[in-house]
Amino acid sequence: MEKCSLLLTLFLVSFFSFSQEIKESTFKSEIQEVTVFLSGAQVFETSTGQISAGESFIVIKGLSPYVDEKSIQVKGMGDFTIQAVNKRLDYLSEQKYGEKVKALQDSILAIQHNQQKESARLEVLKEKTGLLNANKNIGGTQNGSSLTELKQAMDFYDAELMKIKAEELKIQANMQEENSEMNKLSNQITAMQASSNESTSEIRIRVKADRTGSANFEINYLVANAGWYPKYDVRVKDVSSPLSLTYKAEVYQNTGVDWTNVKLRFSNGNPNQGGQIPDLEKWELNFARLTTFNPRTQAFGSVSGRVTGSSDGTPIPGANIMVVGTTIGTVSDMEGNYSLTLPSGASRLSASFIGFQPKDVAINSPKVNISLDEDNQALEEVAVVAYGVQTKNALQGRMPGINVRGKSSLDAVAASPLQTTLVENQTTVEIEVAEPYSIKSNGEKTLVDLKNYQVEASYRYSVVPKLDNDAFLIAEIADWSQYSLLEGESNLYFEDGFVGRSILNASSFQDTLGISMGRDRSIVIKREKNDEFSKKRAIGSNITESREYKITVKNNKSQAVMVNVEDQIPVSVNSEITVGALALSGGKLDPQTGKVTWTITLQPGAQQELKLQYEVKYPKREKVILD
Repeated sequence: MEKCSLLLTLFLVSFFSFSQEIKESTFKSEIQEVTVFLSGAQVFETSTGQISAGESFIVIKGLSPYVDEKSIQVKGMGDFTIQAVNKRLDYLSEQKYGEKVKALQDSILAIQHNQQKESARLEVLKEKTGLLNANKNIGGTQNGSSLTELKQAMDFYDAELMKIKAEELKIQANMQEENSEMNKLSNQITAMQASSNESTSEIRIRVKADRTGSANFEINYLVANAGWYPKYDVRVKDVSSPLSLTYKAEVYQNTGVDWTNVKLRFSNGNPNQGGQIPDLEKWELNFARLTTFNPRTQAFGSVSGRVTGSSDGTPIPGANIMVVGTTIGTVSDMEGNYSLTLPSGASRLSASFIGFQPKDVAINSPKVNISLDEDNQALEEVAVVAYGVQTKNALQGRMPGINVRGKSSLDAVAASPLQTTLVENQTTVEIEVAEPYSIKSNGEKTLVDLKNYQVEASYRYSVVPKLDNDAFLIAEIADWSQYSLLEGESNLYFEDGFVGRSILNASSFQDTLGISMGRDRSIVIKREKNDEFSKKRAIGSNITESREYKITVKNNKSQAVMVNVEDQIPVSVNSEITVGALALSGGKLDPQTGKVTWTITLQPGAQQELKLQYEVKYPKREKVILD
């Protein structure tokens, strides 16, 4: 009897537990705003629906698989309590996406299997051709063949060989078509793996309500595989006009979810960068022979190359390539190619793409190809994040996480188009774009105009004739910090023509920002050595050598220009070697660096000659290199 009672009790407990399973309701959500960081993005969504009395789960589907679960933040509005929030993978969507990729892969395998048969058939046809060629002799070597037999043999040989060649051509043409089809299938798989609109994650919100009613949710979270790079268009009509500076954002996103008609906000922050202040470690000083120095890397003005997969060498479109330690970067095109202008001191590139392990490479050549290794680590189910229980009075607050600024997206009013607003926060600067944008999750570059400034600038030409005979136009902007610019590539336009690319060095500490506008060959420069003055004399136990260089600068422009000319004399690092400047044509010498600077103003058609004279004394027993 006791056993029967125990069984009945267990049955009733199991029955009521099953019957009281928590109900799930799927809510649709829409992306309203996206704050794009230099690496990563914060997505703001809204969702509305009806919740049932009691405890239930609200499931928000259609989310990126790259959501950072620790950053999820939910605000609820209604007569209910939020008990917990967690993220997990949507295995049904993931399975559906995987089945599509597998179907394409199976098609490729079927084509490869058929090509194996075709290759085998080509081998058989080759053997048949060899057999025919080996039996050309008719009637043996002793007896000749009649004309009739010879004609029959030739007809037979001709017919059989034509059949073989025709079949070979047909097979080869078919294999070419199959190769083209396999390339299309491979590209389709790459595109699907780079960006699939089939969501593979969801947010589950556990709520408790006394009665059935409506519920509004505001959700925001951080998502990976998105970001932006600052870009600029710098236009100068002539040296008497203001400088036009167009500030742009080159946006990329491979989150797996399209951003359709959303309000964009661009931040110079990077939530993936650690915020902990570094600690100084002990500086251990030792003898030079026991000290290791990193060799200096060679500097290049630009770098280009191709990003491919290491396993098969196929190009990777949409890969992110960035100069390490800067905000300068770009995205590879559909062929995997990229090109970047390099800032001074750039030494390494960082490349990354979904499904591949990130890689840093040294810039040791103007051509740097990058091969990425596949990352086989599968997405794992995210653990539940406990947020605690809030009372109904606390529902207007937010779940623990990242704070949301300003009004909620439910109360937002559409801003006027073609306007942007600069917002300076405590630690970051953001540019809000009022006009809605749509950016697909395909890794392609999208340029968004942020700001256009008409800036008062002064212009000068700078020349270094020892290294380059071209003059470079420099636009100088005073008090440039008010524009909140970031270091980035700039396209240069002068007198309505594209003149090249440069780096806008917004990380400079100087009060005046100099922007190189490229070469202007209307300023002609020539530097030549005066051999008559360049002599070598022995005086006592020392050798004295003198040098003279003549620098000629001519202005072929129709307006007056100011030109800054730089040259140098050597700087001695040995007490037995002395260097003396003889004539500098009014140039200013920096004794620490040996640089000599002239600032001259040339009228239209005018030219000026500058002289650089110096002498060097050193012991007879030694040699120095002056040329």
